[in-house]
Amino acid sequence: MIVITGATGALNGATTDHLLEVLPADELVVVARDPDRAQRFAERGVTVRRGDYADAESLVPAFRGADQLLLVSSSDPFADAVALHTAAVQAAVDAGVGHVLYTSHQGASPGTPFGPGRDHAATEEALAGSGLPWTSLRNGFYAHSLAWLAGDWRTSGRIEVPADGPVSWTAREDLARAAAVVITRLAAGETGLQGPLTLTADEAPTWADVAEVASRLSGRSVERVLVDPEQWVAAKVAAGQPEGVVRFTLGMHEAAGGGFFAGTSPLLTELLGHRPATVRDALEQQPH
Repeated sequence: MIVITGATGALNGATTDHLLEVLPADELVVVARDPDRAQRFAERGVTVRRGDYADAESLVPAFRGADQLLLVSSSDPFADAVALHTAAVQAAVDAGVGHVLYTSHQGASPGTPFGPGRDHAATEEALAGSGLPWTSLRNGFYAHSLAWLAGDWRTSGRIEVPADGPVSWTAREDLARAAAVVITRLAAGETGLQGPLTLTADEAPTWADVAEVASRLSGRSVERVLVDPEQWVAAKVAAGQPEGVVRFTLGMHEAAGGGFFAGTSPLLTELLGHRPATVRDALEQQPH
């Protein structure tokens, strides 16, 4: 049996859909804080259980019987994600889970300026100390984030950022499908899919590279402009964004500048059987 958390969200919801293409519904369980939100899976014959990382007592019965458990990382940037994830890992131990998979990030590191990267590193440490077989899906940075990080470049001709560095922008849909492939291969007894797995697109362009792609795509010059970080924060706050959110995003840019998102791996291509989506693909999908 495969138990999946976060299936009411975009990533693990798509992974569940892909698993349903190859596995019977009665082999899957989805765990949700609000089971009503998982009704579409219940209608397809998937068992739905209530479970909430913030309610540790709900997790053991939710995870019980799992040969594999797919744990989604917390989506709240201001929650104590490490405490929530650690509670989920301990519940997996108490429930006797066979193998835990966790949606981590390529930039997982205790030294990254990007807060979630530090959380992912701590969660991987908890997994390593759990005694359970585990796999960390170190996903590349979601390519759809380009839509709000790059701003209205079609109108302004500018992409203003407080730091620059290579980022292996990766389509969430590709990552969802790859997770399903990893799960099915593990279920078939394949080895070599344990520990951290880096899943990225095959290129890691800088913002300057992104601006060049945008220029070719739009037929007009698009310039990458580096802005002083504090001036960048002040401008975003003046435009109405909460300062906590802006500084959270600043951490991402600083991590990119520090090379935390620079690596690429051929594994995603191998799992998909084709080249992953590119930055050009992501920019083309942005509304005009």
